[in-house]
Amino acid sequence: MQIRPATPADVPAIFQLIQALAEYEQLSHQVSGSAAELTQHLFGPEPVAAALLAEVAECPGSPVGFALYFRSFSTFLTRPGIYLEDLFVLPEFRGRGIGKALLVRLAQEAVAKGYGRLEWMVLDWNQPAIEFYKRMGAKQHPEWILNRVTGADLLALAHSLEGA
Repeated sequence: MQIRPATPADVPAIFQLIQALAEYEQLSHQVSGSAAELTQHLFGPEPVAAALLAEVAECPGSPVGFALYFRSFSTFLTRPGIYLEDLFVLPEFRGRGIGKALLVRLAQEAVAKGYGRLEWMVLDWNQPAIEFYKRMGAKQHPEWILNRVTGADLLALAHSLEGA
C-alpha cells in the first residue's frame, strides 16, 4: 500500500471516489460539483484543500481510497488543525488498514506542523465507520450540532443586511 499526496493528474480518480462515497452514503443526488471545480480548489492559484490517495499493488495507478482535508483553526487552542472532510476506501479494499494509514498520515502531518487537532464528522447511521474511528482513538462530541447554510439559504443570508 502507498499513501501519497494527490497531483492534478489524479483529479478524475478523486472525483470518481467522491461519487462512490456519495453513493455509499446514499447522497448521490447532492453531488453537484465537477472535476474541473475540484482541480481549481485543490491545485488552482489559491488551493483551499488537499488530498491524500491510497494505492495498492494490484491496482497500480488507480487509487482505492482518499482523504480530502483542509486547514482549520481552534480559537481555544490558538492553533491550526486539520479538518478531514472525507475519508473513503472502496468497499472491496476495506479491512486492509488503508483507512488507518490515511488517518495516520494526516495525524503525522498535524504533529509535524505543530497543529492542535485532527477532526471530522461521521454520519450517525454509519456504525462501521463510527466503530473504526473509535478504534483509532477518536472521541465523539454529540453535544456539538452541525449547522450548515447552502444554496438559496446561503444567498439569502449573504444579502440579509442589504437595505436594512
